[in-house]
Amino acid sequence: MNERTKEEQNTKALNNMKIQRNGTLPSAHGPANWFTGSVRIDPVFQPQPSTLAAGSYVTFEPGARTVWHTHPAGQTLIVTAGVGRVQQWGGPLEEIRPGDVVWIPPGEKHWHGAGPTTGMTHLAIQEHVKGEMVEWMEPVTDEQYG
Repeated sequence: MNERTKEEQNTKALNNMKIQRNGTLPSAHGPANWFTGSVRIDPVFQPQPSTLAAGSYVTFEPGARTVWHTHPAGQTLIVTAGVGRVQQWGGPLEEIRPGDVVWIPPGEKHWHGAGPTTGMTHLAIQEHVKGEMVEWMEPVTDEQYG
C-alpha cells in the first residue's frame, strides 16, 4: 500500500468518527409525570445508526425519585455521586453508592432515586426498541420510598 492510499484511509476513518463536545446538549428538568422531586437530566449520547443505546446523567436532589417504570431492553445505572435507592417491584429497597452498577432486566418494573438526606447522580444507559426506551407508570408512594 502506498503512502497516498494510507493517508486517504486515515482521512476517511477520521471523517467517520464523531466527537460530541461536553455541554453541547442542553440540560433539562425532569418532568413531573416521570419524577417526584427535583431532578436534572444531562444527555450524554443519543442513538447512532449502528447502535440503539442512549445515555444521560440524572441528578436527583434528596428525596427525589423516578415513578415506577420499565425498559423494553433493560437499563444500566452507574452511580457517580451521592447515595441513592433502587427497588424492583415486590423486591427489597436497595441502597446504591458511587461505583455501584445496577442492571435492570427488560420489562422489570422498578424505580430509582436519591436517598432521603443526600442527592445522587447516575449515568443511565438504555436502548430503544421500536422507538421506545421507557414506559412510565404510577408514582412511588412515600410508603414505598421508605
